[in-house]
Amino acid sequence: MPCFNKAYELIFKPKHLTLGVIFAIEAYEGSIPRMERQVELAQRAEELSFSALWFRDVPLYDPGFGDVGQIYDPWTYLGYIAAKTKNIPLGTAAIIFTLRHPIDLAKGAASLDQLSNGRLILGIAAGDRPIEYPAYGRDFSRRDVLFRESVYDFRHLLYENFPKYDSVFGSLNGEVDLLPKLISKKIPLFVTGYSRQTIDWIAENSDGWLMYPRDIYLQQHIVNNWKTVVKKTGNDFKPFAQSLYIDLTKDPDTNPDRIHLGYRLGRNKLIKHLNELKQIGVNHVFFNLKYSKRPASDVLEELGKFVIPYFPILDKQE
Repeated sequence: MPCFNKAYELIFKPKHLTLGVIFAIEAYEGSIPRMERQVELAQRAEELSFSALWFRDVPLYDPGFGDVGQIYDPWTYLGYIAAKTKNIPLGTAAIIFTLRHPIDLAKGAASLDQLSNGRLILGIAAGDRPIEYPAYGRDFSRRDVLFRESVYDFRHLLYENFPKYDSVFGSLNGEVDLLPKLISKKIPLFVTGYSRQTIDWIAENSDGWLMYPRDIYLQQHIVNNWKTVVKKTGNDFKPFAQSLYIDLTKDPDTNPDRIHLGYRLGRNKLIKHLNELKQIGVNHVFFNLKYSKRPASDVLEELGKFVIPYFPILDKQE
């Protein structure tokens, strides 16, 4: 298994499943969270041995689209939470690579790598909100090309000294360099969904895949296909991760009832579902508590006490 950075080593291993949580760590109605007690809840998640904190990137609020995630600029908020936590990995789900310039992406990622001591996992995406593209002067219909070009430029900037490239985002001729440099060997890139790419391109050009929750049988098919394509690239393992919205009930035996991109269920049924995901090859699940009927603090405590021990962060199980 490749060694990238501290975060990767704490979260991902073949035949193992770890658990994280995504901001905003709260239940809320509508599109905009209150963002109350987030530092306290993030610190408590670390104390309870969650394996990662995840951050979304939603540049503009589109009332017709809905949920704005944690509302803050992701780089600013990553740095803020990094300073308030100690060792827990920090992931993006996901930075919109088509709208950000590769220089800014690479500088932000390298800065976070240094300032967090290697705790960054970079989920990336092409973006799915058409209204944002003209605001950035970008062509929504070309987001597949923009995504690929951005990934290539990002890697030139991050892993080469005085890089040279020529792309739709600009050109460099080797006369200038990007600072700071990484302290990690590599910042893992996880493509979110398909981002308008083929699964073969994703397997070849990413270090893992972030996918949406699906019916267990469909997810098994997707994971099996992922493993097959990854092996064709000459790699034995590239992680598969997914999100999961949960409304955790007080009754631990409540049977699953579907909600948007997840389930309302009791913790015993959640453990059963997570074990099924582990068995089909899912390596990481991060919870979204938006639709919870209970306070996020109560849900975190219950997950930490009764669920996390079944799926511990890797340095505590070996």
